[in-house]
Amino acid sequence: MLSTSTRLRLQEILERIASGAPVSLSERVYLQKFADRDATVASWLRRARRRQLGQGGNGIDRLLADLDLGPAEPDEGFDPGDDDLGDWFRGAPGWLRRS
Repeated sequence: MLSTSTRLRLQEILERIASGAPVSLSERVYLQKFADRDATVASWLRRARRRQLGQGGNGIDRLLADLDLGPAEPDEGFDPGDDDLGDWFRGAPGWLRRS
């Protein structure tokens, strides 16, 4: 549970991240410390990164951002070396892999 003063400080840092304003390294470390331990703060951080990158958009992109689905970084899950769909599922359970 976050105290009111901690929550307000974190949200102020997140707002600056979302708007592209400068954020010091010590503030980022402070924020990441809470994001690593609290799923809510981690969600706030992902949303701020999406807003910073302009992924709010319209339509399905906005829906996914509002539902906090998908990566915050646009190319986070993409590896150009994996051009075969089967390679995407190489760590999946046996019933999901190709036969």
